Amino acid sequence: MPLDSSELDLPSKPGVYIFRRSDGRARYIGKASDLRSRVRSYFSKSPDREMVPKLIEEADKVDFIVTQSPSDALILEREMIRKEQPRWNSHLKDSKSYPFIAITSHDLPRIMYTRSPPTGAKIWGPFPDAGAAKLVIKLLRRHLGIRDNRDNLPFGFIESDDEEEYHSRIRAAESVLDGNAGLLIENLQNEMDEASGKMDYEQAARIRDTIGAVQRTVSEKIVSSILYQDCDAVGFSSQGDSGFVVILHAKEGTVQDQVEYPLVHRGDVSDSVSLVLSEHYSKRKPPKTLLVPSSLGTAMEEWLGIRRGGKISVRVPLRGELARLRGMADRNAEIQVIRHAKSSTGSLEQDAADEGALLLGLGSLSHLVCFDMSQNQGEGRVGASVVFRKGRPAKEEYRTYRVKTGASDDLRMMSEVVGRWAKRQDEWPDLVLLDGGEAHLSHVTNELKEMGIDGGFAIAALAKREERLHIGEDQIVLDRQGRVLIHARDEAHRFVNRYHRKTRKTSALSDPLEEVDGLGAKKIQAILRHFGGRKGLEHASIREIRQVPGIGKAMAERIHDHLHGW
Repeated sequence: MPLDSSELDLPSKPGVYIFRRSDGRARYIGKASDLRSRVRSYFSKSPDREMVPKLIEEADKVDFIVTQSPSDALILEREMIRKEQPRWNSHLKDSKSYPFIAITSHDLPRIMYTRSPPTGAKIWGPFPDAGAAKLVIKLLRRHLGIRDNRDNLPFGFIESDDEEEYHSRIRAAESVLDGNAGLLIENLQNEMDEASGKMDYEQAARIRDTIGAVQRTVSEKIVSSILYQDCDAVGFSSQGDSGFVVILHAKEGTVQDQVEYPLVHRGDVSDSVSLVLSEHYSKRKPPKTLLVPSSLGTAMEEWLGIRRGGKISVRVPLRGELARLRGMADRNAEIQVIRHAKSSTGSLEQDAADEGALLLGLGSLSHLVCFDMSQNQGEGRVGASVVFRKGRPAKEEYRTYRVKTGASDDLRMMSEVVGRWAKRQDEWPDLVLLDGGEAHLSHVTNELKEMGIDGGFAIAALAKREERLHIGEDQIVLDRQGRVLIHARDEAHRFVNRYHRKTRKTSALSDPLEEVDGLGAKKIQAILRHFGGRKGLEHASIREIRQVPGIGKAMAERIHDHLHGW
């Protein structure tokens, strides 16, 4: 039943709102300066986005978290989207991570190149050119004598015993990385003049050397092109759900470098661009001027100003040089989308997995496990699991199971097999798919809950009739977007039937006496030798069977009953 706006009670304060299903799964997460008015806008008769009616239909409630300010809401929104991966939000694909330059929090700080900055470190980046980032570190180490991550000083640099002098060099390096080399040099010159005035010529000489080191470092073209950005131009392009945001870093009218962010796009350009910018500038200083394809909203602009530590001009240029620069960013984004589409033609399986994830509202469907069972009038009770990785069968991970309990119906058999599988896992899949209906889903879900396994992965059941998928409280009739699920179900069915035929054939070739409890190979051999073959045994009485050495009364009765079908 769709949400009723009259039942919502939200405050008129900044914060984050979450449209959720009854099972708690987030369908959309958004930020607002005024939670009440923003959420009410979703119930307008003329919604501004195609997905809004579907969202209202799917959601059962709206949760919210009040924040101190709209900019705080922006940060919280980004982290919640990253964690919950809601169906109707744009989200980053996280296909790459760019390196950072970090200065650690050690007593004698060290400078390092890293994709995972350590806790407490001061961070600059991300840098799209890894080689350039390493060169910046090399220059700062060589000219300022900064220790590396292994606590080594650069070759040829003689460390003094003065810790304060080392920390002054660290401050100089930080200032260079902050883009304040001009102000830094001016301050150092004042300190040098002051030291000379006090006739502390040794200190003045050290400051002079530091000034020279900073000047040599910033004179390197690579440092200025990476660290001194006046303007960033943001481009956007999409094709279906696949989108790219490209950020061009420019100085004095010249493009210095660019960063590309692939993402899953949900139809709102401002949402997708804001998501990328909040990620991109979370650890680097925004430029003085930011050129964007559409308005970002007050909260985003305020957050960018806070990150910059001063005023930032966010513009949507329509003409002139700045419009041409931003148009260049759009063209680069369009090229990335086209390249991605071309490369994807060789990976139809991954496309199918991505479509399936989108259909089910999952962040990923790169790891799928599907179960099916097979038996013939209670005989040969077996099960099998198949695994799909990135939409492609991973046959080395296929498994077969003989049902060990007395379970003879599909529900209990499948619950047993899935439970045995779960006990041996050290990596959970994105989805466990069952060949069956709503009852199969309920039984297996309850079995896993009793084992203490709940929420580590999604569970669904696919019934052959109408290709109807049961997941949570939802039912979805699969179309082209669900092809990976149908493929997995059909593959599990093929594999379990093959295994069932194999077990029946093996059973037909084996000796029936092997099925008698407690009767091993040596005793079977002794019995057949005593009776001169199977024919003699088939006509033997219980008393005659007891005459075989090692066969007691109970065993003789079991053998006789088994041979005569009692």
